[in-house]
Amino acid sequence: MLVEDSSLVVDALRLLLQEHGYEVTTADSLESARNAVAHRRPDFALLDLTLPDGDGLELASEWSRAEAIVALALTGHADEATRARCLAAGCRAVLIKPVLSAELLKELSAARR
Repeated sequence: MLVEDSSLVVDALRLLLQEHGYEVTTADSLESARNAVAHRRPDFALLDLTLPDGDGLELASEWSRAEAIVALALTGHADEATRARCLAAGCRAVLIKPVLSAELLKELSAARR
């Protein structure tokens, strides 16, 4: 699942992921992500931190407590405080936008294991 409110980022990442055999579900808010997960649990989620209805790390915290979904943060903030906050919320990795395709695919492959 890709939780991101920028249509440009969604379109680019969806194309990349589908080309590499991933089935991609998208959500553009906390609410739409929660609704989507209620219908079908993804193996992992790429979470933008800044969403229209809150912080994507809310989802990481919820999902890591339930051990239901592997969360990877997707952010434009490269500072150490943001990285620490993402990891504390339960994210497996912190990917900085614009993320390199090879780095994203490597982290997703690791999340599958």
